[in-house]
Formats: sequence, C-alpha cells, structure tokens
Amino acid sequence: MTWKAGLVSLYPDAFPGPLGVGVLGRGLQDGLWSYQVWNPRDYAEDKHRTVDDTPAGGGPGMVMKADVLARTIDEASSVPGPKLLLSPRGRRFDQAFAHELAKGPGALFVCGRFEGVDQRVIEARGLIEVSLGDFVLAGGEVAAMAMIEACVRLVPGVLGALASRDDESFEQGLLEYPQFTRPREFEGRSIPDVLLSGDHKKIDQWRREQSLQLTRARRPDLLTRDGKRAGSNPPDTETDER
Repeated sequence: MTWKAGLVSLYPDAFPGPLGVGVLGRGLQDGLWSYQVWNPRDYAEDKHRTVDDTPAGGGPGMVMKADVLARTIDEASSVPGPKLLLSPRGRRFDQAFAHELAKGPGALFVCGRFEGVDQRVIEARGLIEVSLGDFVLAGGEVAAMAMIEACVRLVPGVLGALASRDDESFEQGLLEYPQFTRPREFEGRSIPDVLLSGDHKKIDQWRREQSLQLTRARRPDLLTRDGKRAGSNPPDTETDER
C-alpha cells in the first residue's frame, strides 16, 4: 500500500523539495509513498483569488478565510487519514506520533500562512493542530516537510535496513550515542578504543552508557524520575542513506 501525503498550501512549487532526494526520493519514485498538493487560491471565487482577510475584532496581519480553505480541504478529502493543521499551538509532533501516522494510509497536512486560520474551519473540518516545536515559522510548509519525512522513512521499504532505524534517537527513549568512522585519528582525536576492540558486548554496553549520559545532559525530560530511560530496549545506530 502506498502511503499518501496530501498538502494544502499556497506554495505548491515548494514540494517535493528535500522530500524528493535520497532515500525519500527513491521511495517516491518506487511508489512506496506519494504526495499531492492543493492550492487554496484555486478555490477562491473572486477574480483576485483572495484567500485571506483582516482579523475580526482588529489586529495586525491577515487570517486565512474559512470558506476558501474549507472548499480546498473538501477537494482534498480523497487523502486518507487525519487532517492536520500545522500550528505552533498544536500537539507536539514526536517520534511516537510519526509511527502512529506511518502505520496508517496517510495524512492531509494543511499549511497555514499569515496570522493563522479562521477557527470555524478548524472546527468544521475536524483539523488536528500539530506543532513542530516551540517556535514560529512563516508558514506550515517547512514543518509539513519535516513531519512527512519523519513518517515516510518509517514506511516499509523506504530505508534499506530496519535495524538502523530502530537504533536512532527517540526510538528507544534515549538520544543516540556518538558515531565514529575512519580515519582512526583526526586532529589529535581518536576513535574510542572500545569501538575497535571487536568485543560486541562491551561495545553495546558503551553505547548504552553514552546514550544515557547524553540524554541526562541534554534531554532529562526523556528519563523517568529514577533516572532510567523511558524505553526498554538498547539503542543502536543511525543511517538513512544506502
């Protein structure tokens, strides 16, 4: 089954962008996933193709019109799965959410612009507000690309080795351990001896310890109160390009 990403965007030429290169691009060419973009301007009914208006009650900026956006979403209703509105006030997107979406048939990503979207279309079309993080972008396109990438790389067949996917940051509740490769010496810095020992048990132990130390230092929120990792399996490696 092909995983489908639908996009509602005023800038359809922005896609596929980085989604069209590397393993994601190959997955797109191989039909493992697909995308389609709908431009709200095509569903505006005035000669100027107006998609926004001044906010009710006054204030700066413009707001995307409910009627135009609703017609666009209705036209894109063939896209299976949830309808997501990229919004800084939405549910935080994370790896668990990516898995949830990737297991389904797809999702529709509504990319807002200006000061936001008329609340009535959010309610009328059952849009789920989703946030990439605690910051504000000029529009939802970049956030949509990031979320789609996180989902598509989990689609079976897109990555060459499932083991590498299982070892990444957040997959096991911890940040990933440091990675090294040749040359053995670089500007006075050496690859840790344990990684060259050939003792896989010690290597696994070192990697687990490194992951735990990094998580404690950088993302203690990922750990339980007793300082242990939230996940139950040891982390491994991360490589997408093959």
